[in-house]
Amino acid sequence: MKSLNDTHPLHAIPLRVGAVLLAAGSASRMGGQPKCLLQLDGTSLIERQISALIAAGVSDIVVVLGHYAETIAASVRHFPVRIVHNLHPDEGQASSLRMGLAAHEATMVDAYYIGLADQPLIGPGEITDLLAAHQQRPAGTEFTQPLVDGLPGNPVVFTPQVRQDLLLATGEWGGRQWQKAHADQVQRWATANPHYRIDLDSPEDLQAFTLRTGRALHWPVSAVR
Repeated sequence: MKSLNDTHPLHAIPLRVGAVLLAAGSASRMGGQPKCLLQLDGTSLIERQISALIAAGVSDIVVVLGHYAETIAASVRHFPVRIVHNLHPDEGQASSLRMGLAAHEATMVDAYYIGLADQPLIGPGEITDLLAAHQQRPAGTEFTQPLVDGLPGNPVVFTPQVRQDLLLATGEWGGRQWQKAHADQVQRWATANPHYRIDLDSPEDLQAFTLRTGRALHWPVSAVR
């Protein structure tokens, strides 16, 4: 059976995509180190994500930083991305999401891709498949989230209408709350790809990742402690 990559390559998808990578958290459960700087095969997770987006044809990328902003920014300055600083990252992920969305020019974007910078196995294929699924979504739906074995995954993609709703919101009202309030407008895209479910929040997650994949993640020598 062909995958979406085989039948719907990104270059054939008439979508102008604005990407937001969220990397503003304090990583308190990871001992106060920036998770996105963990390295897999010698490359940090945030660099892998940016490279994957570019390889998938997404060039309009905003990275939202908060905690450890200076250290993370130094690691991605060689990429053609825009960096936005959330000066109040402890207000929650929704505040970072709004900042990232606001940094995009609304008239230039057909779909918004929201990624977590600590997902180690999101590559060009995962991005292309998700965008293709969004383009093929049922009429009346505005938001696409991968569903792996009945469980929600990331990244997600949504329309300019969702962006507008989120920019008008306040507090911790973000993507999850939008989905609950508009359940009939959400496409739960069923996929067997487990990569959409893998992110890293704790040292236990690092151990589980190695046991599951046989691959090890390493902190860079200069990691913040």
